[in-house]
Amino acid sequence: MENLNELSEVISQIKEEITNGIEKLENSRMAYEFRKSFMDNKAGKISALMKEMRNIPGEQKAAFGKGINDLKNWAAGKFEEIDAALKAKEAMARYESEKIDVTMPSVKPELGNLHPVTQIRSQITDIFTSMGFEVFEGSEIETDYYNFTALNTPADHPARDMQDTFYLSPGFLLRTQTSSGQIHVMENKKPPIKILSPGKVFRSDDDATHSPMFTQMEGLVVDKGITLSDLKGSLDTLVKKVFGEETTTRFRPSYFPFTEPSVEVDVSCFECGGKGCRLCKGTGWIEVLGAGVVNRKVLKNCGIDPDEYSGYAFGIGIERLAMLKYGINNIKLLYESDLRVLKQINEN
Repeated sequence: MENLNELSEVISQIKEEITNGIEKLENSRMAYEFRKSFMDNKAGKISALMKEMRNIPGEQKAAFGKGINDLKNWAAGKFEEIDAALKAKEAMARYESEKIDVTMPSVKPELGNLHPVTQIRSQITDIFTSMGFEVFEGSEIETDYYNFTALNTPADHPARDMQDTFYLSPGFLLRTQTSSGQIHVMENKKPPIKILSPGKVFRSDDDATHSPMFTQMEGLVVDKGITLSDLKGSLDTLVKKVFGEETTTRFRPSYFPFTEPSVEVDVSCFECGGKGCRLCKGTGWIEVLGAGVVNRKVLKNCGIDPDEYSGYAFGIGIERLAMLKYGINNIKLLYESDLRVLKQINEN
C-alpha cells in the first residue's frame, strides 16, 4: 500500500466485510471470535494496516493514521453493538429455559426411612433398655486377648485361623464378635452388670446368608443367682416384641468357649405358627441366636468371683433377624442400596 487511495479502498472492503459478517453471527462467542479477527493487536486485519505506515509518504502519514483510527473506532462501535444485542438475546433465552411456572403444583418431596438393619437394631435396643440394660459400643479394632483369649477361646480354635479372621498384625484384628466389649465392661465395672454391646463385626465369610461385615448385638447380665431361666425370660420378651406375642423360644444344647452351659435359641415359626412351612423347613422352629451361662473362666479373667456371681450372655445377628422378619432371602440386598427393597421396609 502506497497512498491514501488504496487505504480508502481497503477500508471500504473491511467495512463491507464487517457489516455482512455481523448479520451471520448467532451468539456472543461467535461475535468475540469475529471481532478478534479484525481487532486483535497481533493478527487482526485492522491492526495489520498500521504496518503499512512505513510505505506511506511522510506528508500522508497523518491522514493515513487518522483513517485507520477512524476505521478502528467504527468497527469497535459495531462490535459492541452486536455483542450487547447477542448477550441480551442469550439472557432472554436462558431466562425462558429457567423460569418457573408458579401456578404448577409443586413436586411432593419423598420421605426417606431408616435402613432395615438400623430399624431392627433400634427396636432391640429399646426392648432391652426398657429392661434396665445399658449400651456399650466398643472398638472395631481389638487385640487378640480381648477378642479370643479373655473369652476362653483355645489357641488352636478354628475361629483364630487366618481364613476366618481379618488380622491387622499378630496382635491386632478386626473384631469377630462384640463379646470383646463385655470383657472391657467386666474389667472396669463391678456387678451387677446389664449391658448391650452392638456394632459391626468382621469375619471372612461370604454367601447368600453371610457377609464379611455384619451387625451383631451381644447382651450380658452378671449378678448373684443368675440362671438360664433369667436368660429365657429375657429372650422370650425379645421375640414376642419382634415377631409377635404368640412367638415362643426353645433352647438346644450347644458349645461356645465363653459360656457353659451353651444353647442355640430357636423361635417358633411366626409364619406358620409352628405347623411347618417353607420358612422353617417344616420343623416349626427357626434358629435365631446363640447364648448361655457365662463361663466361670471368663468371669475369673475379668476379676469377678464365679463363686459369688454368675451371668448369662447372648449374641444376636441383626441382619439375620431383619431377613427373617422382612422376608429377605439374600443378605446382600441389605447392602446394595436398592431403594426398591429399602422403601418397602419402614416401621417408623
